Amino acid sequence: MTKDNIYLKIPCKPDYISLVRLTTSAIAHNLKLCIDEIEDIKVCIGEACINVINQKNKDEISIQFEVNEDKLIIMVNDVTDDLESDTEGFKEEELGLLIIKSLMDEVDFTDKGINMIKYIE
Repeated sequence: MTKDNIYLKIPCKPDYISLVRLTTSAIAHNLKLCIDEIEDIKVCIGEACINVINQKNKDEISIQFEVNEDKLIIMVNDVTDDLESDTEGFKEEELGLLIIKSLMDEVDFTDKGINMIKYIE
């Protein structure tokens, strides 16, 4: 199987998170992941989108799904782990990152955003 890339750009508004979650669910289902893994991935993509929305200076959210034979890599631009502890919602943002790190197999922050990896067994 060759590597497939799927790109999604949505307005930076909470109204579109359900679209991202549905798209993510369809991709994960096609990879024959179990329902628990699909739900975990949907939670993580939702938290990543909320992280971008909370920054309040973004117009859109860019997401790339890289489908490989052995793993699904989801890259979300502009997600940051550099949170301001004195801002409103800090605890929720911190919890969101903790959820992502606990549910995905690998999580890497880059200068572009976040890479979340789920291995396919």
